[in-house]
Amino acid sequence: MSKLVAKRVLPSKEAALFREVLSLYETRQLKKGLKAADQILKKHPEHGETLAMKGLIVANMGRREEGLELAKKGVRYDLTSHIVWHVFGLCQKLEKNYDEALKSYTQALRFDRDNMNILRDAASLQCQLRLFDGLVDTRHTILRLRPNLRQNWVSLAVAYYLNGSPEEALRVLENYEGTLKNVPPYDVENSETALFHVTLLDALGQYQEALSFLDTNSKSRVIVDKTAVMEKRAHLLSKIQSADAEQAWRTLIDHNPDCTTYYHGYVSGKSTEDTLASLREFAAHIPRANAPKRLALDYASGDTFKDLASAYITAGITKGVPSLFADVKSLYKDPAKLEIIQTLLDDLPADDPSIHLWLQYFRAQHYSHLGQYDRALEILESSITHTPTLPELYTCRARTYKRAGDPYKAARSLEEARLLDGQDRFLNTKSAKYHLRAGLVEEAYLRLGMFTKKDAPSPQADLEDMQSLLYLIEDADAHAKLGKVNVALKKYVAIQKVFDEIEDDQYDFHGYSMRKFTVTAYLDLLSWADTLRSHPTFVKAAISASKIFVSVFDDPSIIAQLSQPAKSSSAEKKAQKKAKKAAQKQAEDAKKAAAKTDVEPEPVAPKDEDVDGLKLLGCSDPLEQAAKFLQPLVDLEIKNIDLWITVYDVAIRRGKKLQAVRALSRAHALDAEHPELHVRLVHLRKTVTEPVGDVFDEAADKLLPKELSLETFNSQYLQRHASEPLGVLAAARALHVLGLEFEETVFATLAPDVQLDARTALEAVAFLEKAKSARTEEYKAKCDERFELASVFKTREEQEKLRKEAVNIQIASLPDEVEV
Repeated sequence: MSKLVAKRVLPSKEAALFREVLSLYETRQLKKGLKAADQILKKHPEHGETLAMKGLIVANMGRREEGLELAKKGVRYDLTSHIVWHVFGLCQKLEKNYDEALKSYTQALRFDRDNMNILRDAASLQCQLRLFDGLVDTRHTILRLRPNLRQNWVSLAVAYYLNGSPEEALRVLENYEGTLKNVPPYDVENSETALFHVTLLDALGQYQEALSFLDTNSKSRVIVDKTAVMEKRAHLLSKIQSADAEQAWRTLIDHNPDCTTYYHGYVSGKSTEDTLASLREFAAHIPRANAPKRLALDYASGDTFKDLASAYITAGITKGVPSLFADVKSLYKDPAKLEIIQTLLDDLPADDPSIHLWLQYFRAQHYSHLGQYDRALEILESSITHTPTLPELYTCRARTYKRAGDPYKAARSLEEARLLDGQDRFLNTKSAKYHLRAGLVEEAYLRLGMFTKKDAPSPQADLEDMQSLLYLIEDADAHAKLGKVNVALKKYVAIQKVFDEIEDDQYDFHGYSMRKFTVTAYLDLLSWADTLRSHPTFVKAAISASKIFVSVFDDPSIIAQLSQPAKSSSAEKKAQKKAKKAAQKQAEDAKKAAAKTDVEPEPVAPKDEDVDGLKLLGCSDPLEQAAKFLQPLVDLEIKNIDLWITVYDVAIRRGKKLQAVRALSRAHALDAEHPELHVRLVHLRKTVTEPVGDVFDEAADKLLPKELSLETFNSQYLQRHASEPLGVLAAARALHVLGLEFEETVFATLAPDVQLDARTALEAVAFLEKAKSARTEEYKAKCDERFELASVFKTREEQEKLRKEAVNIQIASLPDEVEV
């Protein structure tokens, strides 16, 4: 017996105690388990397995760092024990360090290669990390050890499928199905296996075999999910171009007449004329279904569209459908259809009392969407006078004010809508959102606090704990606009953590789904998780956070300015006091609960040492942090031009010139004339003057030929986009990059033939301020004169006055029980 093995063997009393430690950990009696482990260690302080188990228990009690160190110590004392390596892997998994955890499991399997617990844990980690080659080997080992368990066969088939080998997966599944005997009908596990069999045949292109298998097993009641059978059957019939495909889709439409996917399947391959005829037939056959009538508007044109749109919009207005405009506004992308809708609205009788209110509401949204804000507001004011109790009128007015550039009146109008129904959570949330956009952050928190948990440290803490992406992104944007980029960055990173947690949450399903045979749903889960970070909120957060990191890299003085202590407002002081009391109460409740039971309570979240985000903002590697934030989107190759522009901004500052030019190539493929791309192309040529390499030079030349001077390139761009405000502003920014006079070009955005809107004008103001132009106030004054409804171009004093007026009005509207 080797020295290590001899050291591992405990006397009978301590050996029994060690088995008790394992049992106590499994039953979550952590305090008792820790006590038992300490008893062993008093006599055998270098017993690696006990040290490792103590580390695991301590880590689960919330002392993660201490637990990890104890587990490491246990490994050092007994390098050949599968238990210490397994435990060390579990500690790593608690830290979400899946790569290291898998390495530990691999070490554990070297010393106990047939340990089922370790093998199952390793399989889950391989799924989590998408290491499907290794997953196949692990599942083979598990099947060899336990061939009598059905789940092991299906798990191996799934592993092959995920690894891109559907033919091997089918072979395993057919071998498994050959062993089945006397399977009762309506067996859900067998049903899921049969559906997976169909999926495999489909993946192999064996559509006729898949269809035959599906029909046989659905008729024999093996497959119990009728909707899944109908959907797969329709898809397979379409793939083999069978004459029965139409009837299969028709059956699905009868099953769910408002599912647009079924209609698209039915009309796939048909001409526009035949498609319209089919949709009209469905509309007549199922008069209560809305989908065929709405889809027909997408395919129709000319007089046909006019007739269909007239019937559809008139019916919606007559019924008083609030979402009618949101339903049809995508049609406005077609100028011809927009003109027809405009004519239709002009022809409808506004004095008809049965449709007056909802017609006016639709017309107001129509004009607001087209940028005719005065006309929209005139209609809304008249409608509010006519019916002052309809919240939709106030929300539309708020949206119009927002678009026109007056966030304070927008917030006030939304608040009036909220007051019509104080119990409406949607109106409350919408009001808080508009307050955040107006920079009225504290007032927004007061409204959010009406519907959050009363015992939460603060409304913000509760919403962050509930992973409210809507709140987090709006709060972050609000602080960014107010110049508090440290707080904004903190919120953007909180969004990143939400997505990290969602990704981590899939871990438990790797084992669960195989045990419960929910194969179809599991494969859908993996597919969804692979594109999780394509969610618009994550994309926006990643881009915005990266821009902040870039701005700090360019101007480190931002950190010093924000680090100066600021006076807290009365509302902030009360919030801080309340948060402190809530934290103390939480700690006291945890102690009381621990005293009543031997089961250890869930560990309290560690105290945030960087509440204001200054440490995060002042990190030593801002560009590296930005690159990490953007990397998941780069891997997914998201088709978002702002993303690739931001990737360029980060890469060029990191000295990654090839990565930078590739990012611009991606952006160019999406929109070759995009204003931001134009500015970056000039920046690239101005920044990179020395030869880099053939690959870089070739890519850069395709974007901007060397023989073309930057001044000429910029002048040509300006000529092409002389009537587009963003194009003119891009040309001005390019001149600034080149160190040339740019202010006259910025002022050219005010020319009568340039279709300037308030949002672009605000971007021009921000550029002038960043460039420290002496003509900034002059430009703002001209914009203030041009955009009469806007308040964003007022002087600082005027805006502060408007802000105070808005705050006073909002405070007066709050219920008595809300503290201010």
